[in-house]
Amino acid sequence: MTGFEMRDGVLHSDGVSLEEIARAVGTPAFVYSADLMTKRYRTLESALEGLDVEICYAMKANSNQAVLRHFVSMGAGLDVVSEGELSRALAAGVDPKKVVFAGVGKTPREIEAGLAAGIRQFNVESPSELAMIDEIARARGVAAPVSIRINPDVDAKTHAKITTGTKENKFGIDIDLAPGVFRDAAARAGIQVVGVATHIGSQILDLSSFRHAYSRLADLVRALENEGIAIAEVDLGGGVGIDYEADSDPDFHLYADIVRETVGGLGKPMVVEPGRSMVGDAGVLLTHVVHVKRGVAKTFAIVDGAMNDLIRPTLYEAYHDVVPVRLDAADQETVTVDIVGPVCESGDYLAQGRAMPVPQSGDLLAVKSAGAYGAVMASVYNSRPQAAEVLTHDGTFDVVRPRDRIEQLIERDRVPGWLQAS
Repeated sequence: MTGFEMRDGVLHSDGVSLEEIARAVGTPAFVYSADLMTKRYRTLESALEGLDVEICYAMKANSNQAVLRHFVSMGAGLDVVSEGELSRALAAGVDPKKVVFAGVGKTPREIEAGLAAGIRQFNVESPSELAMIDEIARARGVAAPVSIRINPDVDAKTHAKITTGTKENKFGIDIDLAPGVFRDAAARAGIQVVGVATHIGSQILDLSSFRHAYSRLADLVRALENEGIAIAEVDLGGGVGIDYEADSDPDFHLYADIVRETVGGLGKPMVVEPGRSMVGDAGVLLTHVVHVKRGVAKTFAIVDGAMNDLIRPTLYEAYHDVVPVRLDAADQETVTVDIVGPVCESGDYLAQGRAMPVPQSGDLLAVKSAGAYGAVMASVYNSRPQAAEVLTHDGTFDVVRPRDRIEQLIERDRVPGWLQAS
């Protein structure tokens, strides 16, 4: 994995020892490789060379301000799905004209915020949302830029909880109903139709799904323009997956070839919104072994990281490779273990049935490919403070989010007056 490599038997990130980071900030802690993020972004950019494409990083994958600023500094726009993400995006210095506001449940307040900021576009996902945006925009005396998200009814062959492009999903407008919605939008004074959008899911490894979806998208664009409805741009969404079980890069060149083959001939500017593929492999979760518990049926490595830090294994049955940060010998004895946390849930595990060097209390482990949907989905369940976040770059590291303090968790609560005396 570029960004993370073994040096003298110790795992490093951008040239920084993960042992050094753990000593400095404690565990659990997320460590992100800025250099790997750079490599991924530049590789995608290079693969798309020659196409008129705006890359808008999907910040739901990892919305740390340092991560956002890094992508913005490379020229990326940002894809947001809430008012909170919009505020984070603007705080990171992004040009509002490079912000795409997606999501199925935008509230009036969020639409107002997007209009006030002057964002690039809203991706509209239902006729009722279109009507709401129209009403709010007309009240402000403006026309809101919208791209209408269609649901192409394409199975992305990914996990059921993260597929978004079939008729059974809540996302987008059925492609067969889309022409009517475009006609409606074109007749509204508060709406400026700028394009058509799609996004068929996340963690897509079979890239042929994109070929099918984008081909249907291209057919719709041609049909709309034959009706006299102008389409200025095409938003292709994101979804390119990463290999959680191997240190390999996504095939952005194959993806770019599919884009050229399906929608490249439309002659339209395009938007792509990668998330996981930019940051997933660029992060690890550091965790220490607290106890090793050898039972009759299983051996458990009980660590100080838990489902509240990284919920993907519990929520999605997701696989994350877990490796010792220090390997003293290549021929160490191995054992099959479940790597579990201290949270009071049987579902609190980071990995199950893994063969690894016999763990000892105090060992430092790295849960790999934890840069996406890790810290952003974390909670304080069991009153466990959220983990610190660290960014490495060119032999240096910085804490980009300090660990929560328990006192902060308590201070957020408010006791009503009638309980004060007791």
